Amino acid sequence: MEKNFDIISFGEMMLRLSPPGKQRFSRSGSFEKQAGGSELNIAAGVAALGLNTAIISRMPVHDVSQFIMNEIRALGVADDYIIYDKNPDTRLGIYYYESGASPRKPSIIYDRKGSAINRIKFDEIPPEAYGSTRLFHTSGITLALGEATRSAAQNMMKRFKEAGAILSFDVNYRANLWSEDEARRTIEKVLPLLDILFISEETTRKMFRKTGELHDIMKSYCSDYGIPVVATTERKVIGASQHSFSSTIYSSKDDRFYNEHAYEKIEVVDRIGSGDAYVAGVLFGMLKYTDLQKALEFGNAMAAVKSTIPGDLIVTSFGEIERIIKAHQGEQQSEMNR
Repeated sequence: MEKNFDIISFGEMMLRLSPPGKQRFSRSGSFEKQAGGSELNIAAGVAALGLNTAIISRMPVHDVSQFIMNEIRALGVADDYIIYDKNPDTRLGIYYYESGASPRKPSIIYDRKGSAINRIKFDEIPPEAYGSTRLFHTSGITLALGEATRSAAQNMMKRFKEAGAILSFDVNYRANLWSEDEARRTIEKVLPLLDILFISEETTRKMFRKTGELHDIMKSYCSDYGIPVVATTERKVIGASQHSFSSTIYSSKDDRFYNEHAYEKIEVVDRIGSGDAYVAGVLFGMLKYTDLQKALEFGNAMAAVKSTIPGDLIVTSFGEIERIIKAHQGEQQSEMNR
């Protein structure tokens, strides 16, 4: 049966406020506003590459939330399953982001307690959503927000799985949302449901307390929990404005690791959302080509490009990413698109 969507994600859509340029929180007299949120970033990234996406979320009804709704519609993300909360006391989640400049690190302050997403109930989700997508994605951030989002996400994962959807999950550990112990205990419960797991090497060693060679650790998620595909990213921070990025994907079915040489000396304008762009690229490649090598190439290219773009959301196209992949693989290209 044909599905309406290639990917549906579930998570909080937020307002990001940032001091202009490299200003400090404590000195800036103004903030720039942008839309963001991990699951929105992924849905928007996949849509930018040409597949159909939607997001499940809960939003207040006022002019600022309308700004975010306008953004997601412009990016091609369907709003079919967004729940609108008309309670006058409900609020929009906010986070503040301060850019870094080596040796000063970037900083984030969350202001999302009591936001609309934390009122969500599983029975509010339209039943037709579960049979409408090829893949469902959510993250550890959503599980960390509170009991309402955690319960809803866990129940949704089971329902989408029963309906035949591929389940994708990004651990996306945030220390300022929950402790390592609580995160590990909670996430371990959903791991047996997953078809695709995204987890950074830092998180797998620190929060999951895994030791040994990275390849053996990745295999352990497959043998211990039955996960078919595990993707791990590696970012080397040379300075606040220069990174390198690479990743590895393991398929238990093929017993094979997929990789390529890193994107070196990426000129970082804004690293927020680059991990989400990676997830978007990998999921796009898997759904479009059913080829994990191409999925990895799209993921790495998307992460590299997003790092050069201000804001959470990647603004790109299939053609641009395809050209960047070819250049990364050695194809000679002109220095300017003109």
